[in-house]
Amino acid sequence: MLYAKLSSIFVLLLMCCVPQAVVTAKRHRGSKWWGVVNAGAPSNNVLVNAKGDPVFLDARQQPFNRRQRRLVRKNAGSLVAIAKGTQRAINECKHQFKERRWNCPTYDGDHGKATFGNILRKGCRETAFIYAITSAGVGHTIARACSEGSIQTCTCDYSKRGPSGRDWEWGGCSDNVQFGYKFSRRFVDAAEKGKDIRYKMNLHNNNAGRLHVNTEMRQECKCHGMSGSCTVKTCWMRLPSFREVGTLLKDRFDGASRVTIGNRGNSNRAPRGKLKFEMETYNKNHKPPTRRDLVYIDNSPDFCAVDPTSGSEGTLGRQCNATSIGVDGCDLMCCGRGYRSEEREVVERCSCTFHWCCQVKCEICRSKKMVHTCL
Repeated sequence: MLYAKLSSIFVLLLMCCVPQAVVTAKRHRGSKWWGVVNAGAPSNNVLVNAKGDPVFLDARQQPFNRRQRRLVRKNAGSLVAIAKGTQRAINECKHQFKERRWNCPTYDGDHGKATFGNILRKGCRETAFIYAITSAGVGHTIARACSEGSIQTCTCDYSKRGPSGRDWEWGGCSDNVQFGYKFSRRFVDAAEKGKDIRYKMNLHNNNAGRLHVNTEMRQECKCHGMSGSCTVKTCWMRLPSFREVGTLLKDRFDGASRVTIGNRGNSNRAPRGKLKFEMETYNKNHKPPTRRDLVYIDNSPDFCAVDPTSGSEGTLGRQCNATSIGVDGCDLMCCGRGYRSEEREVVERCSCTFHWCCQVKCEICRSKKMVHTCL
């Protein structure tokens, strides 16, 4: 009993003495729902992890909270789309940052908070991108799943119907981007808790990711007429490729705005349930971020050396481009430590030809390639 009381007193003293920034960092280690990528082929009610063990959607054995579970159960078929969208977001993150010091490393774990590692403890640009791309991934795949008939509670978007132009009319099956946006907002944002600026930052970046899916919808058409003529066209709205979404968000990453708690407004007039502060730019000379901009509150590590506390894996052994002066160049990638160059034999397919029907045959070619790796 005495030991328990002393332990409680020690914890209280520790909480009083530890700076608020550290406590906040420990609260924000990522979203548990990202762990859905560690499942095999999930059904609507049961997940299967990498070991083949079933993980049931209950309060004790699943990666979702109560609100997320309720949403998944209500929309049968959505779980598969969430898993696909999360994996697509991870793949896109790795593609966009493959030539950067931070190359979006991911990790297997028992829960989703370990997926992106300790970088999520910092509210930096990289964290902003992770939240935006994963939110966009869910919205994108849910919208496509609706038009494919994979989710029972949604279909194609038929809001645009009938004649609309001189030689074309609305028809076909438009991707249901509005359902995808609303589902992603309810599902992804449900994982966020807190009343601090990091909470507000996460919600902002979640929404920025979704908006880049919505605003990039495009019109596709199919011709109808005798002998292949295009007398009349039927058109529908199609989602952008996820590569386009990732590229746009990467541009937003490069131009992200650092924000802090603003002093505007009367906190006593804030609506119930709403935060009593607004974000404003850290540098008052910079213009305020738009809804599509990414925002961050902490500066990024330099990612030069291994640092488990910040999620940095360092750049030792990373390949670099000796002729580039950009972020992929050896000078920047290797942080001035120098690099090793060696000639390696590369084996790849070449001289590929198509054979009817339906094979592609290639030759195996060997070549020498100079490879540069950071010291």
